[in-house]
Parts: sequence; structure tokens; C-alpha cells
Amino acid sequence: MSDKATNYQCPSCTGPLHYDGAAGRLQCDYCGSSFDPAEIEKLYAEKEQQAASQPETGSDTGEWQSSADEDWGTDADKMRVYSCPSCGAQLICEETTAATSCPYCGNPTVIPEQFSGILKPDYILPFKLSKEDAVSALKQHYKGKLLLPKLFRDNNHIEELRGIYVPFWLFDGGAEGEVDYKAANSRTYKDDDYEVTETDHYDVHRGGSIAFEKIPVDASSKMPDDHMDSIEPFDYTQMQPFSTAYLPGYLADKYDVTVDDSRARADRRSRETLENALRETVTGYGTCVTDHTDIRLHRGKVHYALLPVWMLSTKWNGESFLFAMNGQTGKLVGDLPTDRGRYWGTFGAIAGVVTVALTVILQFM
Repeated sequence: MSDKATNYQCPSCTGPLHYDGAAGRLQCDYCGSSFDPAEIEKLYAEKEQQAASQPETGSDTGEWQSSADEDWGTDADKMRVYSCPSCGAQLICEETTAATSCPYCGNPTVIPEQFSGILKPDYILPFKLSKEDAVSALKQHYKGKLLLPKLFRDNNHIEELRGIYVPFWLFDGGAEGEVDYKAANSRTYKDDDYEVTETDHYDVHRGGSIAFEKIPVDASSKMPDDHMDSIEPFDYTQMQPFSTAYLPGYLADKYDVTVDDSRARADRRSRETLENALRETVTGYGTCVTDHTDIRLHRGKVHYALLPVWMLSTKWNGESFLFAMNGQTGKLVGDLPTDRGRYWGTFGAIAGVVTVALTVILQFM
């Protein structure tokens, strides 16, 4: 091991590591992971080498640079972590909270654990919509869906909506590049006895650059990415420096997807931001397809933030159904099941009416 004093942290959960002489491995008291000392030494050596090679300005580098580097400090004394034995979610809340169910899987048994080694967010986006607003929106979402199982309509079920701060990595940076398109305009006209179609072909070139701030990538493996994408955007003008004062009455999920594991998605969203902006400038053509793309990214800072989401998890016939609502805008997403019994009952009733009507018609023919 290195003779340099280093506070080694667990690569899985960032909890402190200690050396277990009996096992000959570094152990994490928080998540139970264990590591070979040489493995951790190599990991930290690589991190130190990367940090030394980065410019002091911290911008326009080849890798995303996380700004989150401290734990919760004295605030940790007032917080607790609740671990769901069903799906493994680790949820942070104030010490007086009595959790009754997991918002991800609906499991009613949630066990308190020691709070330690949790990375402190840079920002928090406070809830704007109340639970009453969320319940009303969900009831409206159910309205008119006659084949929805009764369980989903019951008030005592809808009241299980939970407010949770979902962890996100927010990426700052920029993109520049060029895109070539193949475009065409066609017109058809009559020439004596023939119908003639003429097509004009065009080579279209677009280039430009764009700067962006806080491209969101959710940092929870329990939350489906398409759910989070569907309830965007969030209003970042209401973002606040992180404070535990915003947490009472809500849960906060602990991130379990690292910056490194999120960067491919961040890169894709960054490229798509510029590609979509360039594509919107190509107008006046009947058809237009992309021929060649050359996009270059400027990766900047990465911020750790908690964003507000109202959630409800329901199980029906062995399947899980997760509903998520933006805690600011009320935009809601979620799949709904069909009650098979009610479906066939409705189908039978309609078929019966149609049969009677056809019988009456045939009698008078």
C-alpha cells in the first residue's frame, strides 16, 4: 500500500474502507463490499494521475469532471437511510420519518440503517406541487379508462403516492460540428397521356456550435430512464444550493449510477441536442435525410442534484406498474393494466347487444 495518507472510499457506495486483517481485504462497513488492497491502490493512483493531468480551469477537457466531492458533514446526524429488502433502494430521510412503503416497488417493509459515506448533492430543486396536486393529477389520469382494475381507482391506494427527490447528474459543456444532408423536392404533372414526376436533389450542409448547462441524466438504477425523460423538463431557475431544510416530509434516493456509468448517455444527449438544432434549420424540402455527421464534444463540469418526483408503485397480476410525476410541472407518465375480467364482460355485453340487433333486422328482411 502507499505510504501516503489517503482516506479510501468504497467504489460502490463511497463509504469509508477499513483493512480486515483476517480477510486480508479492504472492507466497507456500509454496503458490505470487499476489495483487494492492490485493486484500490491502483484505482486511486489512476485518479490522482488523471487529476494531475487536468488543467486548472476545469473546462473543455476530454472527460466529464464531477464537482461533487464531499459528504453531508454535520447534517448526517439528522438523517437516516432506509434500505428496501425487495428492490435494494436506499432512501434518505430525516430521522423522525417512519417509512411505510418503498416508492419504487411498493414493498411495505423498510428497514432503517446507519447513515454514513453518502455523497452530498450540490443542488436541490424543491417540490412545487403538493401531494393533493399529485393525487388530483393521478385521478384525472385514470378518468375515462373503463377497463382499469379497481385497485388503481381506490382512494386508499392513490394516497400511497410518495414524494421523492431523485438523484441526477447534471452535465455542463458544449458541442460543435457539421452535418450533411441529402434533400429533394418532387413535383408531378400531366404530359399528354403520361404522368411525369420530376425530382430535384440537393446537398445541404449545416454547421454550428451550442453551449448547454445541466443536461440531466438520472443516477438511480431503479428509476426507468424513459420515465424520467418523459417528465422533463425541470425548471432550473428554482434550483437551490443543497440544504436538508427541503427534505422534511419527503424521501431522497441515493445515487447508485456513477458519473462514469452515466457519461455515455450524457454524450448521446449532448450530440442529439446539436443535431436536432441543426436539423431544425433545414426547411423547404419535401424529403431530407442525414448523410454524414461530425460532432465534437467539449465536456465540462458535472453537478450532483436532487430533483422532485411524485411516485406510486403498484403490483397487478405479478407485474409492476410505476407512475412518476414531475414535482414542479405535474407532467405524468405511467403504464396502465387492463382488467381481463372487465374486458371480457364488456365485450360480452356489446356482443350481446349487437346479436340482438342483427336478429331483429334479419326478421324484417
